[in-house]
This record gives sequence, C-alpha cells and structure tokens, in this order.
Amino acid sequence: MRTASRLLALVAVLAPASALAADYEPPLVIEQDPEVYEEAVPVEVGSGWYLRGDIGYSLARSTTGPFTFRSFDVGTASYTSTTMNPARYGGAVNYGIGFGYRFTDWFRSDLTLDRFDMPASGTAALGTPCAGQAAGTTCNANFNSVLSAYSLMANAYVDLGTFARFTPYVGLGAGIVRARWLTGTVDYNCVPGAMACVAGNPQAQLGGLTSYRFSYAAMAGVAFDINKNFKLDLGYKFRAVGGGDSHSFSGADQTAGATGAQVSAPGFMSHEIRLGLRYELW
Repeated sequence: MRTASRLLALVAVLAPASALAADYEPPLVIEQDPEVYEEAVPVEVGSGWYLRGDIGYSLARSTTGPFTFRSFDVGTASYTSTTMNPARYGGAVNYGIGFGYRFTDWFRSDLTLDRFDMPASGTAALGTPCAGQAAGTTCNANFNSVLSAYSLMANAYVDLGTFARFTPYVGLGAGIVRARWLTGTVDYNCVPGAMACVAGNPQAQLGGLTSYRFSYAAMAGVAFDINKNFKLDLGYKFRAVGGGDSHSFSGADQTAGATGAQVSAPGFMSHEIRLGLRYELW
C-alpha cells in the first residue's frame, strides 16, 4: 500500500514537468553564409573626373620672327621679299572648354579646346613705285588680317595643397593649333620722292591659308573651393605658337603668273590672364 502511494505521488510531481517539456520548442538556428549576406557598399561612378570652362585675354604678345611680304614683278616674273616693319599681332579674347581627371590630391590632367581671333597688321616698304605711279616714287604695302584659331592641348598640373579653400597650382601643356587666316587686305600707298604721287591708292584682297602648328604652354594659378564640386580658377598662361604661310597672292597676281604665298606670318608668344570654373564629379 505504501509503495502504491509513493508511485502516485511521483506521477503527480512529474506530470506537470512533462507537460511543460512537451509545450517548449527550442529556437530554430540557421547558419548563414557571411559572404552571401555581406553588406553592399555603394560604388562611386565618375569619381575624379571634372569639366571646365575658361575665358581669358592676352595682355602682351611678341613675335618669334618677322612678317614677310612677297611682291611679284610681271615683266621679269620675279619675286622680291620684304620684311614688314612695323608688324604685330593684336590683343585677343580667348575662351575654351575641357575635361580632365584627378589622379591624386596632388596631380591631375585635362584636355582643352580653345578658340581665339587675333588681328595682325604690318607695313612693307617695297622700294618700287605702286601700280600706276611714276618712277621716282616708292610704295608702302599696308597689310591687315585676322588669325582665327582653335587650340587642342593636353595639360598636366600639380596642385600644391589646399589652404583655407585656396589651392595654388602649376602646369604644362602641349598640342596643336589650327590656324585659319581670314581674307587679308593690302592697301598700296604711294610715297613721293623725286616725283609726286598721283591720286589713287589701289587695294588688293589676299586669300587666307590654313595650317596646323605646334603649340606649348605653361600655367600657374589658384583655385578657390566654392563648394564640394565647384571651383573658381584664376590663372596665368604663357602660350607659344609656331609660324607659317598665311596668305596667297591676289587673284590678279595669280592670273599674271604669281604662285605660292605672298605673306608669311611668324609664330608668337602670348601672356594671358584666364578666369574659369571647374565642376568636379565626386
């Protein structure tokens, strides 16, 4: 009887524990591959690239040689070359666009396309009479034209660190200039000597020539951070461009047998101040 009572008591104690054990379900653990569920990191597209636009003016210009003027003698079918003096290139507004890439905080490069129109003028003292003038007089040929040019240049820069949002820099560039000369005019003015000049000063139209010339440049300036993407750029640019033939003979001279170029223009060096804006694609 005692044994039966003890069994009943044990059953009464274990029954609730068994019910609780039946109701309890352990948590389901799923092992995940960390590589599959690794957090995605956004990738920057276009980081380092920038666009630029510039406008400038050449404050000073100098030629690398003389302007030359060839005259044609119909009677002897010969040519005489005369150096124009004075002769000069005039001031020019230039503007351009470009795109580049920043490799590091210190080094960047870009490709730029510039446009400028530069007037040119000169006077050649021919030492012979103008057409229709008497012997004992001489003739001056006054030449005027405009050089319309495009400059394609590859450039490299070193940025010298940023101080209070200002970044000074230096750079070098090299490229090709497409030099297209507009129609030139020559006014022939009689200069009296032993004989007086008669009325009338003829004028000739010279066809402009197009050529490609080597160019190089050196730059220095400072950029100001307007915000994260925009920079205002104030700089100095030294530009050198090679020379070449600029104008053919007039139609009348060509009909008379003249060939080749009548005017040859030298290369030039210019000192420019430029203001630009850069947009960095960060």
